[in-house]
Amino acid sequence: MSTSHTLKLRIEGMDCASCALKIENAMKRLPGVSDIQVSYGQESLSLTFDEGRTSRVAIENKIRTLGYKPVGGAGQARGRDGAHGLGQGHARGHDHAHDHGHAHGHAHDHAGPARGPWWRGRNAVLTAAIGVLFLVAATVAHAAPEAARWAYAAAALVAVAPFARRAYAGAVSGTPFSIEMLMTIAAVGAILIGAVEEAVVVVFLFALGELLETIAAGKARAGIESLAALVPREALRERAGGLGVAGSAGVAEGAGSTDDAAGAVELERVPASALAVGDIVVVRPGDRVPSDGRVIGGAAEVDEAPVTGESVPVAKAAGAEVYAGSISTNGELRVEVSRAAADNTIARIVHLVEQAQESKAPTARLIDRFSRWYTPAAMGAALLVAIVPPLLFGAAWTTWIYRALATLLIACPCALVISTPAAIASALAAGARRGLLVKGGAALETLGRVRTVAFDKTGTLTIGRPQVTDIVPVAGAAGGEPVAPVAPDAGTGTGSGTGGIPAIHPAAENDLLAMAAAVERKTSHPLGAAIVAAAAARGLELPASYGAALTVPGKAVTARLKGGFASVGSPRYAAEQAPLEKPLQQRLEALEQEGKTVVAVLSGKRLAGLIALRDEPRDDAARAVGALHRMGVDTVMLTGDNRRTARAVGSAVGVRPVAELLPDAKLAEIAALRQNGSVAMVGDGINDAPALAAASVGIAMGSGTDVALETADAALLHDRVAGVAELIALSRATLSNIWQNIGIALGLKAVFLATTLLGVTSLWMAILADTGATVLVTANALRLLRRGR
Repeated sequence: MSTSHTLKLRIEGMDCASCALKIENAMKRLPGVSDIQVSYGQESLSLTFDEGRTSRVAIENKIRTLGYKPVGGAGQARGRDGAHGLGQGHARGHDHAHDHGHAHGHAHDHAGPARGPWWRGRNAVLTAAIGVLFLVAATVAHAAPEAARWAYAAAALVAVAPFARRAYAGAVSGTPFSIEMLMTIAAVGAILIGAVEEAVVVVFLFALGELLETIAAGKARAGIESLAALVPREALRERAGGLGVAGSAGVAEGAGSTDDAAGAVELERVPASALAVGDIVVVRPGDRVPSDGRVIGGAAEVDEAPVTGESVPVAKAAGAEVYAGSISTNGELRVEVSRAAADNTIARIVHLVEQAQESKAPTARLIDRFSRWYTPAAMGAALLVAIVPPLLFGAAWTTWIYRALATLLIACPCALVISTPAAIASALAAGARRGLLVKGGAALETLGRVRTVAFDKTGTLTIGRPQVTDIVPVAGAAGGEPVAPVAPDAGTGTGSGTGGIPAIHPAAENDLLAMAAAVERKTSHPLGAAIVAAAAARGLELPASYGAALTVPGKAVTARLKGGFASVGSPRYAAEQAPLEKPLQQRLEALEQEGKTVVAVLSGKRLAGLIALRDEPRDDAARAVGALHRMGVDTVMLTGDNRRTARAVGSAVGVRPVAELLPDAKLAEIAALRQNGSVAMVGDGINDAPALAAASVGIAMGSGTDVALETADAALLHDRVAGVAELIALSRATLSNIWQNIGIALGLKAVFLATTLLGVTSLWMAILADTGATVLVTANALRLLRRGR
């Protein structure tokens, strides 16, 4: 009975899109192989194979015949029934098939794949060997000129042999028009017409070009691998009572002890990959957090720039979330692990960027389709160059065969094919460094063409929670003039209280805020929580309260304080107790016109003052909208909130508000906007999911949350609205870079084609033109990496 297995391998020497296409075509021809995914950016091949029809050995041998080296495996092969298959014991030492129930479901080796220096690689050794062959042939030619032709011919044949073997393997595996085939034909043709010295130079320059591609591709990969390297290899895990933790991966060394509320706690140094959910780790000043978790002890400012791109350290205390790879700058934290290594924020970011690199951008797909007919067409054109002038015009066969061979070399599509994926890969890596996560080349290209950005209000343009903005004591004095004493209640003779307790006399903003917070401190309403938070931020001491607070839904919350009964309620409730004076009524209306929610604070039945709250705009919202306008991008705010609040926020931020939208109406609004061009929707990734999906490109807010990483086409990990303009700027720079690359590739070919037909370009200049174009295109794409610094 046959069994299907999944397999992922790392492929050394796969440095361009043509390499990936060659391997993909070869795998398609193997029986029982499916679900083939090849990424030259990651040097990886993943597939599913039927063990009864094709073995893993056959797969690896086919890869070797193409001139590439499968290195161990990037993960274990696992049978469809969950049993481990053939891929156990791989060199990289981690299990990519380990299933945590997530879409990616694999762990990353945070150190990245083990690679030696470029000058020890196969391409470097091959290039050096060909260079030595050329020097030997040149020495023989100098010592014995009569043997020069044979020396160079022998050197050329030996030098071209590895590429000829790869060309043949590619041809029988489904890729007949490969770059190796073009170069082999040109080199052998040069030998046949007597241009033996140039034949050696052509092969050497081709090998040198491949080496430069390898170096450039390595630099591009380093951008992603540097993210994975942010997570430390080891962690300090608590071991209560000196006992080992069940299932521990082992203790590398003793790491001392610390004090805990339950007594002495020893620390053990363990691999970060061995941490499990629920483990408690200690992060000392200067250490990196080993995994995502929640702070349960200590306080520190944490540098989250490696994860979110945010340069300002964030204060963390008990209850705060921390992310793997962030750095404790000035304090010690005890952190309870909430995600295993396979699922921490860095691992998920790396995986999503890798997935993005695998998904081709529209321009890349267009160029791929173009190159499929371009290469055979170029070979046909070279054939015509070789035979038409001699047959029709009586020109010399040797001359035009030579020019045809040069045309063949110039026609190599390497620079053109790599122009788009190199730029996309560099841009994705640069964005990830700055907390700008884009899920694929298609989304990256679309961002650059966005004409309108639609924002959600709550949690996107605003902070997402109400804050106290105004405190108005009934006396109206900012400096805190005392209010007039409250007259005793005629019914009880006790003012606002009972049992002879005198009425409360709040004298200033702080007194009013403290009284309101004392009433609200036992409630869970968002407005009450905001009042309590404001009092805590001012360090106010709250009056003591007695008994439970009484809540009248929609009206007020009442509590008995040390000085009597006090209430926090709606202005309508306050008006029911006593009419509001005209100046106070005017102030109330003015605050509400500003989009603020106003609550009344009462001492007994007398108004003690007003407190206004509003979900305030983010600090960078207005700046972000202004940046978009300067880029020529229109902005609109789509919200279900009331028109008055929407107008207030829209005016403060500088965005056109469209209010009171139900979910269906929001989708209709986005559809209408799309008629004028591409639309980006920015939301929190939860209640805005339909709108995010309906837009041309969806951008989710959120500091590394699951929703932000999984919902939309792009995510702002630093939770700053300014990231929207940064995303669009990055996309536009990428699109510009792509067109520059295409211009370089096609422009150089056009120039050298003309000079070749005129007899100016030699064979070695032709191959140098192709190699040079590839190097220029790659170097230009790598410039995008600087945007991540």
